[in-house]
Amino acid sequence: MALTGKLTSVEREELEEISPADFFYRNKALAGFDNPVKATYTIVRELVENALDACEEARRLPEVLVILERIKEKDSSIDVESEVPTELYTLSVRDNGTGLSPEEIPRAFGQVLVSSKYKLIQSRGTFGLGGTMALLYGQITTNMPFEITSSTGGRIHKVTMKIDIQANRPVVLEKEVLGASIEPFTEVKLHFRGNYPRAKSKIMDYLKQTAMITPYANIEFRDPEGNLYFFERNARELPSLPKESLPHPKGIDLELLQRILKSTKTRRLVSFLQTEFQKVGRKTALEILKRANLDPTLKPKKLTPEQISALFRAMSSYEKFLPPDPTILSPLGEKLLMAGIKKELNPEFVWAVKRPPSSVWGHPFLVETAIAYGGDITPTGKVQLYRFANRIPLLYDASSDVSYLVAKRINWDVYGIKSLEEEPIALFIHVVSTKIPFKTVGKEFIANEPVLAKEIELGWRECGRRLKAYLSGKNRVKRAISRYIAFKRYYEVIASSLEELTGKKPAVEELLRKLTPATVEEGGVEG
Repeated sequence: MALTGKLTSVEREELEEISPADFFYRNKALAGFDNPVKATYTIVRELVENALDACEEARRLPEVLVILERIKEKDSSIDVESEVPTELYTLSVRDNGTGLSPEEIPRAFGQVLVSSKYKLIQSRGTFGLGGTMALLYGQITTNMPFEITSSTGGRIHKVTMKIDIQANRPVVLEKEVLGASIEPFTEVKLHFRGNYPRAKSKIMDYLKQTAMITPYANIEFRDPEGNLYFFERNARELPSLPKESLPHPKGIDLELLQRILKSTKTRRLVSFLQTEFQKVGRKTALEILKRANLDPTLKPKKLTPEQISALFRAMSSYEKFLPPDPTILSPLGEKLLMAGIKKELNPEFVWAVKRPPSSVWGHPFLVETAIAYGGDITPTGKVQLYRFANRIPLLYDASSDVSYLVAKRINWDVYGIKSLEEEPIALFIHVVSTKIPFKTVGKEFIANEPVLAKEIELGWRECGRRLKAYLSGKNRVKRAISRYIAFKRYYEVIASSLEELTGKKPAVEELLRKLTPATVEEGGVEG
């Protein structure tokens, strides 16, 4: 651009407006499609999360079927950007949610949606796109359409379609009726180029951890190598649905404030603050406007850039806002979290704690922590940390996450653990919020915010106290068993000698029972 700030004729010709779909096509790495390996994992993840969302919103226990097939080709292919070998795959993901009508399907799957509502809700998914980016990636790597088959309970409709990337709109190629179904369902089927052998470990980790954080779901996975994996539910209770809320004034930036000002239907600035934000009453609104030196009767849509900046500064510096509303959040709960951990890891001990809600960056959040010990958990030489955000497993960059930093600074010896790396212990953290404080655009790890770190530490310390009590009890039983065995050995020798001298054997078992604590009998010690 010229230094004058004006565009030359050449620059003006090169400028173009791009759609949301086109933006993500040009910036695939932002949504987790950096290379064919990560893209394979991300596609599975996005469509599974889409399926789980559909079931939970319908209040139905999820039944999710994932089938990944390799399509044979004459020649192998190499991804130009990453130089990674790729193969052609077909992926289908089926759920038992409410299903979609044939009119709803194109918009639901063939368009990257940009919401005009400035409200907040706790949600899964990357950038709020659901499976659309997965479908888009499949299209741009194969130039093949995708298929959506669905029923709301009645006719089964199949729609074959593509996405017009530049126009950000669905292009329906074919519609069919395939019969009828009593139960509602949706099945998404797409083709893409990827690399399953190198993505397999991450996909399996993701599915196992998803089964852990959604213990009320049945998830079946059939992979290209002919393997069948079934993650069976062990709970039938669904967590509550999250609720939609207005933004909190501490959680907005200048751009969002300008957008809300443009879209508001209020006619007075004081009403604008009370109507468009949570936890703002008339008294608070007037205090903010006084701070900004703005007339309460001003029309929100008529504010000048200077007035908008003054309003934003006043809102940002105001310290007496009530905290964000935590009742809109949907935690998993201690019972379900422990059920999931028991199901997938089979520990001998597990305890979970749900911390009270708090706020960060102007958004409510809540932390759930757990510790599992022993059983099928074995030492690995590294910290076994399972991280979740809004019921999504976080599998990358664990050492940069706030939870890892907290885990490393806690003195675990206080709780009977000499080393996280060398003992059979696993740590769990689940953060729920209307906006998870991720550190990077890729949303792989959570920022080291002091208030968040404090809640994680308090949760783990409470779990740690439970673990210490369990280990202490276990050690008492071990000592009692050792004492019982030693006593029994000596008493039997003495009893044998007495029998030789007196001709009568003393009641050894009765004597041992009197000398041995009840914990030995509870432990089932045998002679």
